[in-house]
Amino acid sequence: MVSDDAGIEAGAPALPEIESRLDFIKRYAASSAERLDALRSRPESWWEGETRFFDTTRSRAWVVVRRIAHTSHHRGQQMAMLRMLNRDLHSNYGPTSDTGGLPQNRAPVVYAYPDLEGLLAGELAGGRKAMLPGPGERPPTERPGS
Repeated sequence: MVSDDAGIEAGAPALPEIESRLDFIKRYAASSAERLDALRSRPESWWEGETRFFDTTRSRAWVVVRRIAHTSHHRGQQMAMLRMLNRDLHSNYGPTSDTGGLPQNRAPVVYAYPDLEGLLAGELAGGRKAMLPGPGERPPTERPGS
């Protein structure tokens, strides 16, 4: 049986009243919190249930894994483009060459902001992000000769 996923979509409109960077961040954070609360209220068996995924039927667990993988793919694309533009990169899924390089070299994970409140405060104060330590003493890649 395929069911709908009513109750997971956030109740607010997709666009904030004022279309500014800060208001988009606030809207995204509020909608994410609503969805997280809805997901936490579901029993574990709910994840095994089927739902529509475009023109086919999949388990909800499959759909979520697919969405996470898809988002990760695009985030990687964005990071590659930022690197090509010589932008410094804070941690995303682990250390970057700007946070000390490779995990085996004990490179730290350095997020731009410690939490949502820090992000919002940083946006209000002009975007102050955490300092990056740089690549460290060892090569930030496993490629030979780098």
